[in-house]
Amino acid sequence: MDTTTTNNRKPIVSQLDTTPVDEAGDGSKPEDDEVVAPTAEKAGDASDSTPERDAKSARTTRSVSLSVRSLVVGAVMALLVAAIATVSWLYLCARSQLNAQAAQSANDSRAEKMALDYAVSAATMDYKDLQTWKVRLVRGTSPELNKKLSDAGKSMEQVLVPLQWSSSARPLVAKVRSNTGGVYVVDSFVSVNTKTIQSPEPLQSTATYSTTIDSNNNWQITDVGGIRDALESR
Repeated sequence: MDTTTTNNRKPIVSQLDTTPVDEAGDGSKPEDDEVVAPTAEKAGDASDSTPERDAKSARTTRSVSLSVRSLVVGAVMALLVAAIATVSWLYLCARSQLNAQAAQSANDSRAEKMALDYAVSAATMDYKDLQTWKVRLVRGTSPELNKKLSDAGKSMEQVLVPLQWSSSARPLVAKVRSNTGGVYVVDSFVSVNTKTIQSPEPLQSTATYSTTIDSNNNWQITDVGGIRDALESR
């Protein structure tokens, strides 16, 4: 074999390009695809998961906000209901007390007026017409007191006629002394001008009457004191 030919072939082998051939034919290195692809996938995962987390977070926030708002509204409503109930109860109690006081005051006034009117009627008399006086004396009284006063009037007539008794009266004041279960005891004061055969000039005096009135028995007068005392003082 020719040695010259052999020597000439060696440079050809040594000069061969040792650069790896790109099997895909695009000239890029395989390592580049392996590095870039995972990065793009991670970025895609991050971009897909962020809106979901935001939506869940927003829903959770709205739920908590609605729950707190409901609790606050419920508490405020409960406080308003309690306040209204308290104010209503206080109003009803105050109104009940005022009504009771008004009723008591009206009853006291009625008893005082009745007692004072009766005292004026009992203190006004004329020996010339004692029958009219005796009618007034028993007006508005209970059956038991009516009989008692009728008997007393007959007895007093025996004194009034000989003295030629004539008197007029005007009311001064009446005041409830006590009220026990609707039974009123009233003290009445009247100013009396009296003329008799012994004193032709009018004699002024103040007569006091104690009148018991039972509001439970149609406001009847059940007892009277002071009639005989008023006469005997003269």
